[in-house]
Formats: sequence, C-alpha cells, structure tokens
Amino acid sequence: MFQKQLKTFKIINSFIDKSITRQQAAELLGLSIRQITRLKKGVLTSGAAQSLIHKNTGRKPAHAVSDETKEAVLQIYSRPELSGVNFLHFKDILLADFGISLSYSALSSILKNAGFESPKKKKIRQRTHRRKRKPHPGQLIQIDATPYEWFGGSVKYTLHGAIDDASGQVVGLFLTQNECLYGYLETLRQCCTDFGIPQTVYSDNHTIFRSPKTGKLTIDELIAGKTVHLTQFGRSMHEFGVDMIFAKTPQAKGRIEHSDDHEYEGSILTPLSHSSSPFFSESPSL
Repeated sequence: MFQKQLKTFKIINSFIDKSITRQQAAELLGLSIRQITRLKKGVLTSGAAQSLIHKNTGRKPAHAVSDETKEAVLQIYSRPELSGVNFLHFKDILLADFGISLSYSALSSILKNAGFESPKKKKIRQRTHRRKRKPHPGQLIQIDATPYEWFGGSVKYTLHGAIDDASGQVVGLFLTQNECLYGYLETLRQCCTDFGIPQTVYSDNHTIFRSPKTGKLTIDELIAGKTVHLTQFGRSMHEFGVDMIFAKTPQAKGRIEHSDDHEYEGSILTPLSHSSSPFFSESPSL
C-alpha cells in the first residue's frame, strides 16, 4: 500500500474499532459520511487490499503507447539524416512518412526518456498573473513587516504595515525595534479604529500568526483529538471574527511586499525624526 492508503486504512480501522466516530473519520480523511460507510463495508467484506487499492493500480493504461511503437520511434530518430530535426518537426515526419501518429507530449516523453533533447528547444516564457483585487474595501487586509535603516546609520528598525487589498490604501503603520506581536497588534488597532474591523487578514507563516505545529500532527494525535492551539495574534483575530489566510510565498502577498520596498521612506522619515512620533515604540516585553 501507499502512504495515503495506509493512512486511510488506519483511520477506517479506528472507526471500526469505535475509537472514533463516523463524523471524525470523515473529517480526518476529508470524505463524506457516505464514503466512510462504503469504505468500512469494503474493509470488512473484502479486506484492505481489495477495498482501498484502486482497481487500475499496476495496470497499463489503455491509451498508452505500445513498446513496439516506442522502439520504432527511437530507431527512426536515431537515423543520421534526422540528427538535426527538432521534436515538433519529427512529429510531422513520423505521421507523413511512417504513418505513426503521436501527440507532441507523448513523443517528447519517449525521446527524453531515451536521453534525447530537441536541437531547437523552444524557451518557454514564464508568465505570472496577479490575483484580482477584492471588490470591496475591508474584505482583505494584507500585513507584513520590513526592517530598514529608517533613521540612517546602520541600525535597522522594523516597520509593520497593513494595506487594503481592494483600494491599495495603507490602513496601518507602526515601527518597533524588531518584528513582533505588539507591532502587528498596534497596526491592526489602527486599521480597526480608522477603517473598521476587516473580514480577512492575509499574512505570511511567521510564528506570530501561525503555530509551527500546524499541519504536523501525526495520525495518532489527530485520532486522539489533539489540536494545535491558536497563537496570541490568532486568538485576537478569532475573538473579533476575523478570518486568517496564510501565504505560501512572499510573491503571494505581492501588494504588501511591493509596498514595503521603501515606498514610505520619504513620507515617514520626517515624523520619525521627532521623538514624539506616534509611529515608533520600544517593543515591550511580551
């Protein structure tokens, strides 16, 4: 069995032994109640191997290219007169001169697995598409922090910022010595006070926002009902009814990341030069 099938078997066995309920088994496997009932019946009547392993496992797909065709393609491509032909042109030659019809992906796979590379490989341009902005202000607030020499010299301070995804408006800024819980809470306090409580907050996976144990509990721990506790920031958002989304990469939070690239340097250095600046605080012990 594969790892996923072993996990399914272990959870279904726990359900059969009445260690967990049908609902808990469904939640652990991400399946419906009806599917859990069907899997239980299959394990009891046919055993794990018959009920959990897909019937097509180990079978060759009906549409797969035959070994004879693969051998013929490799022999033809190995001819000296075809040494400079790229894969796309060779595909046309196979159909016109040899009556062999293959898709480009199938042909490319056959030749690459044999160690061939297309002489004139087309460079694929990587395209990125920015996510569309939310339609209404307050639906999504992106938060992040950036260390920078805001006062000149070599000492860095961290600017915590929050930006509205719909309008691109900055809804909170706060400066501390280091990235910290206090800085983020003060930034969100400004946002809630001046613009209202947001629907969702979008952050990275910093341990301020998300426990490092999230998603790492074992099957036994999940069956035992063990859960990962919210961080202090997470509890604060939960109490206000604010959902949280965690970005997998910095690029996913593009708008707040781009805004952090010293965009505010000129506009906030002047007020920061005064000791009474509301943007700066010594981080308290938390």
